[in-house]
Amino acid sequence: MKEIRWHGRGGQGAKTASQLLADINLQEGKFVQSFPEYGPERSGAPIRAYNRVSDEKIRVHSGVDEPEVVAVVDPTLLQAANPTEGLSEDGVFLVNTPKSLDEVKDETGFTGEVLTIDATQIAEDAGSGYANVPMLGALVSVLGTDYEVAEAEVDKALSKKLPDEIVEMNLQAFKVGYETLS
Repeated sequence: MKEIRWHGRGGQGAKTASQLLADINLQEGKFVQSFPEYGPERSGAPIRAYNRVSDEKIRVHSGVDEPEVVAVVDPTLLQAANPTEGLSEDGVFLVNTPKSLDEVKDETGFTGEVLTIDATQIAEDAGSGYANVPMLGALVSVLGTDYEVAEAEVDKALSKKLPDEIVEMNLQAFKVGYETLS
């Protein structure tokens, strides 16, 4: 079973990315969980979202204390939210930042595998403006999830609530995020 923790701020889409990751893995025939954890429920407040992905039934129904992967959507949370808490040196620390790996390691003290992606810039270049979608693409790549399944699920979910032009921008950002870490 893989346990994943997302760090973001209210309104940045960490909860949405967590739900989309669960939907993607469900399409691959996996057992999944996705759930958020809020502090004060307001835009901009730090939030955590969690995933569990398994080939077998998931019988755990508690928080994720020792994730294998941590994804940080908002780089200002590197200091404020202690995102490496519970992450073993064997885990993967995926950070949205233009900073180098060494800068992130120095800032957080994490000595395990650090992967950086400038998801904010990718989203801006695509015109979507939300870093959660390229972060999701990067995480899908890290997990080795089938790209076509993932893209189809993102397209389906976003098409329910966004105009086609915005969906296309997000799909482009998703693809670049995926390819950045492939």
